[in-house]
Amino acid sequence: MYYCAYCQDKFCYAGELEKVTENCPCKEKALIEEVKTLYSDCENHLLAHNSALVESEGYCQKTRLEEIILFANKCQYKKLGVAFCVGLSKEAKIFCQILKNHGFDVVSVICKNAAIPKEFIGISENEKVRPNTKEAICNPIMQAKLLNKAQTDLNILLGLCVGHDSLFIKYSEAPITVFAVKDRVLAHNPLGAIYLSDSYYRKKLAK
Repeated sequence: MYYCAYCQDKFCYAGELEKVTENCPCKEKALIEEVKTLYSDCENHLLAHNSALVESEGYCQKTRLEEIILFANKCQYKKLGVAFCVGLSKEAKIFCQILKNHGFDVVSVICKNAAIPKEFIGISENEKVRPNTKEAICNPIMQAKLLNKAQTDLNILLGLCVGHDSLFIKYSEAPITVFAVKDRVLAHNPLGAIYLSDSYYRKKLAK
């Protein structure tokens, strides 16, 4: 078992491998060698190399939006797919326009595409967000399939719900990055709950 989140030393970060503990991933010598061979794969090398360059060039200087643009350019991606939540339609429009202004061909697909009723997946009236109204399911599988059909080079997630993002990731053929995740309570800044975990959210998060 691995417990990196609780490690105080981070010897892997410092490269001091002689100091790592027995349950450290750095001890997995055979697996490390296997993984290293995967970075020689053309696409894997492209993603790893250019993401490292984006990290160094944009570190504490560029916004996430700027980094996505920089990364896509370095990878020579031309067609970008945006899978977005209906609740962030305004943000998606602005985001897509910015990407277009930077020379990308942008394909965008909303979560409520196909208008499949929630009853189809076994959701009852009292389980809807707004009971006794027509509610369509979020349809991330279709979002992925449509972007696959459009042959996008890179897909970008914007505000998909927890779980819906999992389905999109499962079915997307193109590499994926995330522009923003949904958290309506914290203005789409889920780390706010972590930063407030010793104050406002102490009772809510404590188990």
